[in-house]
Amino acid sequence: MRKISSIFLGLFASLSFAQQPQLITEVDSTQIKIGSQFNLTVKVTAPANTHIAFPDLKNIGQLEVLENYPTDTLLNDAQTAFIKKYALTQFDSGTYAIPSFPILIGNKQVLTDSAKIIVNNVQVDTLKQKMFDIKPISKANETSNAWIYLAILLLTAGLIALAYYFWKNRKPKATPEEELVFATPIERATSLLNMLESRNLIIRGEVKEYYSQLTDITKAYIEETIQIPAKESTTAELIQGLRIAATQKKLAVKPETFKALETILKNADLVKFAKSKPLDFEIIEDRKNIENVIVTIDKALPEEIIEEVKPDELKQLAELERKAKQNKKRKLIAAACAFVVCIAGVLYFSDFNLFGSSSKAMLKKEWISSEYGNPGVKIYTPNVLLRQDNSELFSPDAMALLQEMQLFASGSFFDDVNITVATVKYKQEQQIDLDTALESGLQMLEAKGGQDIVVKTADFETPEGVKGRKAIGTLVMLNPVTKTSKKFFYDFVAFSQEGGLQLILIMHKEGDEAGKQVSERALNSIELKKAESKNE
Repeated sequence: MRKISSIFLGLFASLSFAQQPQLITEVDSTQIKIGSQFNLTVKVTAPANTHIAFPDLKNIGQLEVLENYPTDTLLNDAQTAFIKKYALTQFDSGTYAIPSFPILIGNKQVLTDSAKIIVNNVQVDTLKQKMFDIKPISKANETSNAWIYLAILLLTAGLIALAYYFWKNRKPKATPEEELVFATPIERATSLLNMLESRNLIIRGEVKEYYSQLTDITKAYIEETIQIPAKESTTAELIQGLRIAATQKKLAVKPETFKALETILKNADLVKFAKSKPLDFEIIEDRKNIENVIVTIDKALPEEIIEEVKPDELKQLAELERKAKQNKKRKLIAAACAFVVCIAGVLYFSDFNLFGSSSKAMLKKEWISSEYGNPGVKIYTPNVLLRQDNSELFSPDAMALLQEMQLFASGSFFDDVNITVATVKYKQEQQIDLDTALESGLQMLEAKGGQDIVVKTADFETPEGVKGRKAIGTLVMLNPVTKTSKKFFYDFVAFSQEGGLQLILIMHKEGDEAGKQVSERALNSIELKKAESKNE
């Protein structure tokens, strides 16, 4: 919004000032309503090298100081004007004196002039305005986006679970040796053990990989022939399962065989998880023992378990298994895609804006009516417009040319609709050309990144009959995050009242029908107090 807000920087021309007395005290209003703000301004004119010190006050008499504004300076030949402004208020009706307080000018303390302020009650005409009983407490219709964030959480969790599944079940690309078809499990196991030896993993120092493949070959053989979940079992669970299966199937396997297998598997666990480094002769011994264990188990198997299958049938079975795995993977991918599409559809049709407020959500909200700035601009908006800090946007010399400048905005670049209100009050009466003000604002908007600006001007009038000028058109702005451009439709309205300038800028994405409705509703709600003519 700083880019959008800063379009008002070039709207204010320099003003010339006459020589002022040494010390001037003035208030911008002598009568206020309870709780309203008014400004007390103290101006000191002195040589440029004079030291001036204004006090920072919390209260001035019975009036509360809302803000101590920074001291402004204005150079004029050999004289310098030092301007200090205090924002005051009072929450009780009555007549209050603004007492004098000291200002340090050089080495002397000079008292300010006193003044008087009248604080009026807010009058209610009960003849025109009917009085009603206090309404009972009713539950507010809250519009919560919690379910949307829950959907995003579920989407993220689903994607993470899917990624973990594929990572967990990923398999390295099969080597030519692994793609071979074997007639029997023992033939496969012994062939793979011989292929493992031919890879020279021990010579290359890859002992962990060697033991990992050694145990994988062994567990695959046991799982295929004994039908126990060897691959998912720990060493203890595997040995226990083998002993139970040997008893049930009446396998003639001696306890020494199970003990030898348990020793080899424990050695492998130490290598894989404890970074143990066995000696070369121990590795060779484990290799021989594992082959002996496999051969011993194979000899003990009943012949009906080892049913020889023809090579052609093996190829057919392998092909069927491969297709089954592919179909399973495709179904998982399709389910994941459907899940993502459903969540994305929910987010899209719910008009969820991850980084800002969506236009359809703005339409559904309960709008807020408030008055901003001086001269005041009353407008209905989906959200309260927040006061923007202008301390870094204006130099002290530029601010000294104005009596008051206030800026309010709602929304960020990522919102579907942006609303900005600015009001300016000059220290001296100015002849303001509204077309020039609009043109200057659009030029500043172009300087801040606006491109391809199309503009059309026309008269504008509020329902109360206050006349102004309006510029409408389109422009392109650059997204600061994605570096992509986005096209906006804008309404830029200017009024001149009470010696001041009132500006309202409303922007929405082009083609956004809901955004257009938000802009029109806000634009049509503008209310300005119609200034009385001098003849009345």
